[in-house]
Amino acid sequence: MTSDAALLVIDQQKGIDHPKLGERNNPQAENVILSLLDFWRTNSWPVFHIQHRSREPDSVFWPHQPGYDFKPAFVPRAEENHLVKSTPCAFVGTQLEQTLRSLSCANVVITGVATNNSVESTARTAGNLGYSVTVVADACFGFAKLDFNGLQRSAEEVHAMSLANLDGEYARVCFAQDVLNSLVQGQRSK
Repeated sequence: MTSDAALLVIDQQKGIDHPKLGERNNPQAENVILSLLDFWRTNSWPVFHIQHRSREPDSVFWPHQPGYDFKPAFVPRAEENHLVKSTPCAFVGTQLEQTLRSLSCANVVITGVATNNSVESTARTAGNLGYSVTVVADACFGFAKLDFNGLQRSAEEVHAMSLANLDGEYARVCFAQDVLNSLVQGQRSK
């Protein structure tokens, strides 16, 4: 991975912590995302904060209530990109692709929530558009969900299956330390 990688931080809004979403996995995900965000900021690399604006009044991301707001630690800085989406995919209805191209970013590193929803949708589209995509497994999380047959799946199972859907076909799935090691190695070889 090279320093032309853009970091995507998806849906780190207050609503994601609402109890009605149920059991989640990876309670350290936000700390991992923040460590990656700090690394990108230190190096002045492109960061994209993706905010979900739901069209459904009962959604945790409905814009007319506090859940729509970014969590305090994830408020974008003035020099960072802030995009608002209304579908799971961060490319649909936003300027994400145009901005990535204008910045000559061929690599995207995806973090955020939910692994099986906005993260997976965005990663699939990025892969289909020809980007080199990395999904950071420990910088994402999901929620427990019923499968198609009505069997309750744990948040960890949902997360793991979503990562399996992506790995090797649409993206490279790895851990934050692997991403940081790769970037540091790339800086040393310059």
